[in-house]
Amino acid sequence: MHLIREVTAELPIYLANSLNSLRLEGQKTAAIEILQQFNWEVPDWVIVPGGNLGNIYAFYKGFNMCKELGLVDRIPRLFCAQAANANPLYLHYKSGWKDFNPLKADTTFASAIQIGDPVSIDRAVYALKKTNGIVEEATEEELMDATALADSTGMFICPHTGVALMALMKLRKSGVIEANDRTVVVSTAHGLKFTQSKIDYHSNNIKEMACRLANPPVKVKAEFGSVMDVLKEYLKSNESKC
Repeated sequence: MHLIREVTAELPIYLANSLNSLRLEGQKTAAIEILQQFNWEVPDWVIVPGGNLGNIYAFYKGFNMCKELGLVDRIPRLFCAQAANANPLYLHYKSGWKDFNPLKADTTFASAIQIGDPVSIDRAVYALKKTNGIVEEATEEELMDATALADSTGMFICPHTGVALMALMKLRKSGVIEANDRTVVVSTAHGLKFTQSKIDYHSNNIKEMACRLANPPVKVKAEFGSVMDVLKEYLKSNESKC
């Protein structure tokens, strides 16, 4: 972001990232759509993956606007989820919102939130404080396991959404989010943008990662008989499990 700001200051290139308030105005419409899809019944929690942190503030703006308009009578608790390899907001939250310390983010499969010095930190903290929000983190192994778990249900999510899902599971386990709480996890991208990480996970090809939910690919000859043999064996195996 520092580099982008320098470049756009010198050249006729428009800055459209989280620093741009118009971007946040567009992002806040997702909050309105959530309320609309729930027939204006406010969910208890909304979980958003956080990197540059414009999203979490934009959601607050959208929910708060609907409350001010009288469309709803309250705002959901916001929950920001970060990758443990890029977790400046999480550390700030755990310190009791003491002085914020930016950091150099380590590599994470959730590459879009691989940010150690988010430009919207102040706005994000404001939104979280206003909604009694919380922040949680997920390790690389945790986020990849959560991604694989979601994919096994027929979804095809990005690693960033895996961060949010793992954060949800952690807070369900600890009892912070209760069994009957209506909770929304914001999915931020499609899994097709991150196919290599999925291939590596399911091939057990990630160093020092157990890949415990891997569904290893099976190589089959491009012949009808070979394909049928594999499928029949797979279906037979699943019938015996039932």
